[in-house]
Amino acid sequence: MKKKILFICGSLNQTTMMHKISMHLQNYDCYFTPYYADGFLGWLAKKGVLDFTILGGNFKKQTEEYLRDNNLTVDYKGLTNNYDLVYTCADLIVPKNIRNKKVILVQEGMTDPENFAFYLVKYFNFPRWIASTSTMGMSDMYDIFCVASEGYKELFIRKGVKPEKIVVTGIPNFDNANKYLINDFPYKNYVLVATSDARETFKYENRKKFIKECLKIANGRQLIFKLHPNEKYERAAREINKYAPGAIIFKDGNINHMIANCDVLITKYSSVVYIGLALGKEVYSSFDINELKRLMPIQNNGTSAERIARIGIYLLEEQDYSIEEIHNNYELKAV
Repeated sequence: MKKKILFICGSLNQTTMMHKISMHLQNYDCYFTPYYADGFLGWLAKKGVLDFTILGGNFKKQTEEYLRDNNLTVDYKGLTNNYDLVYTCADLIVPKNIRNKKVILVQEGMTDPENFAFYLVKYFNFPRWIASTSTMGMSDMYDIFCVASEGYKELFIRKGVKPEKIVVTGIPNFDNANKYLINDFPYKNYVLVATSDARETFKYENRKKFIKECLKIANGRQLIFKLHPNEKYERAAREINKYAPGAIIFKDGNINHMIANCDVLITKYSSVVYIGLALGKEVYSSFDINELKRLMPIQNNGTSAERIARIGIYLLEEQDYSIEEIHNNYELKAV
């Protein structure tokens, strides 16, 4: 019988990453599930209380649509099979049914700033999910952690992640920005604003001030706003039309193609900033740009998914795997 692999999805970005990795594992039975939790968080998710997170709401809906549209086999919560390997893009919650499995954690993109909640997690053992992605990798409940770059490896080590578990592979969706230059998006030479879902996830954002800052940067050039998928569209559109009349608003669409055609990219805390930097765009972010350049995902012509899949094959086929051998054979070395 073929060995079985479970891919735990989440946001559309995480889901497409998982799908790309699975394409290089055709000799195994691959199953997919939306992100899930057990216990109290699972109960809250079932009640719809956590619909602003990847446990429900738009995130879960988009993932389910993607899995259905791509004819991927779904095993919701991984309850049907006994899995030999699990891939996931998040370890804020580690469900009980995968804790005795071989697990590969894949960095999904940018991590959140280290705020007060991060230190509550690190020093007082508060649950990781209260600090969101700032605590990524800190569960230690995985075998290998595949990360975007040497810069991120250093960042995760500083946070307390075991160095031997981190392998620099690059990450799907952020490792081949040049491919987005070929697209059919009809606009060019504009200022693109990628908004955030900060307010939907109970963080503070002064959207009026942000829009006015975007107008100042644009300095008369065409503004295009690409709204975050989790954002309340009506409210966001109303604010943009009020403070930036004449701006074009997109609720949907391929943001990577929009970035490829823009002159300037404005973000706050979005991972798409890395596509702009890789393409040499003028970029604005709430993060320090020099730090982002240090962290920027390796551009390896889109080979990260295959590299991450080969690590999975090694874990599946070797009874007593060697961390040293994984580093020697699968890690991208700094030049």
